[in-house]
Amino acid sequence: MRPISQSTAAALRRISWRVCARRLALAAGLLAASDACAHPHVWVTIHSDLVYRADGAIAGIRHHWTFDDMFSAFALQGIPHKKKDAYTREELSSLAEVNVTSLKEYGYFTRARADNRKLVITDPVDYWLEYAGSALTLHFTLPLQKPVAIKDLMFEIYDPTWFVDFTYADKNPVTLVGAPPQCRVDVQRPTGFNVAQGQQLGEAFFNSLGSSSQFGAQFANKVFVQCR
Repeated sequence: MRPISQSTAAALRRISWRVCARRLALAAGLLAASDACAHPHVWVTIHSDLVYRADGAIAGIRHHWTFDDMFSAFALQGIPHKKKDAYTREELSSLAEVNVTSLKEYGYFTRARADNRKLVITDPVDYWLEYAGSALTLHFTLPLQKPVAIKDLMFEIYDPTWFVDFTYADKNPVTLVGAPPQCRVDVQRPTGFNVAQGQQLGEAFFNSLGSSSQFGAQFANKVFVQCR
C-alpha cells in the first residue's frame, strides 16, 4: 500500500467515510488504473444482533461492521493516539461520529420489514469504533421507532451504489438477543456480480448512482426471522 501525505490524510477525515473512500480509490497513484475503475471500493464484514425486549417485541438492530485493512489504514492516518498501533474508544470518538452521521442519507444501509410492513428505523445510539487486528469495526445500534412483536421479519443491508460491499461473516452472522424460544433466523448472502463486471460498467455509471438507486439491491444481504 502506498502512503499518502499528512495534508491529504487530514483533508480526507473532514468528509464522510463514503466520500473519503471514493477519494482514496480514485486518487492518482493510490491504485492501478484498472483497480480504480472497479467496484466496489470498500469491503465490510458484518455481524448483527437483533435485540428483543422482555415482552418479546423487537427493539432494534445492533450492527458490528468491520472494514477492510486498506480503508482502515487510510481512515486512521493522522489521528492522535498515545500507544503505537493502538487506539482507544475515546481517541476514535470523533471518527465514529463522522461515520454514523454520514450514513443517515443512506438509511444506514439497513432496511427492515415485519409482517409485510416497512419498519421505521431511527438514528443510531451507542455508537463507537474499535481497532483490532489492523481493522476498524464500527459498532452501533439502530432502534426501531416503535418496538414490534412479529411473526415474520426481514431486514437487508446493502449500499444502493455498490460502492461498499457488505457480506455477513461465516461464523455467527446474526444473533437473536432475548428472543422468544420459537424464533429462528436465516441469512442469505449476495451472489452473482464480480469486479470484472464492475470494470465493464465503468466509473461514470457508478458515479451517476445515488441514495435512491436500486442498483445495489441485487447485492443485498438478507436476514429472515420467523417466530411461530
